[in-house]
Amino acid sequence: MLKGFRSFLLRGNVVDLAVGIVIGAAFTAVVTGFVAAFLTPLIGVAAGSVGDFSKETFSVAGTTFPYGAFLNALISFVIVAAVIYFAVVLPVGKLQARFEAPKEKAAPKTDCPECLSSVPAAATRCSFCTSELAGRPGFPAQALQTR
Repeated sequence: MLKGFRSFLLRGNVVDLAVGIVIGAAFTAVVTGFVAAFLTPLIGVAAGSVGDFSKETFSVAGTTFPYGAFLNALISFVIVAAVIYFAVVLPVGKLQARFEAPKEKAAPKTDCPECLSSVPAAATRCSFCTSELAGRPGFPAQALQTR
């Protein structure tokens, strides 16, 4: 019982997932801090707002909407998504493509003259209607195989 639990925990997928979640949370905190400390104030300067742009709000019917905080979160999300895509997804995809086995080319096919089903060009008998194909137009002249 304990051996099965240990093998479950030490499986690559569980450990990789746990590490990914921890690193992702830490990375998100770093990006959020960067956006709050540098990018949001720069947006504030460009927009003519003094100080921290993330504290900007507008009011409608007595309700305050903190659009600066929303922009701060939106910028953080876009940066995190872009870094994950360009630093993780693309390189891993290229690495997997490099180590994948080359795909086999499909055997050439042609249509059976009797039932018009697609059969391999080297076939001597149609797998759908069982008609003999050797020596017919469009098929190679082969000797019939005896079984």
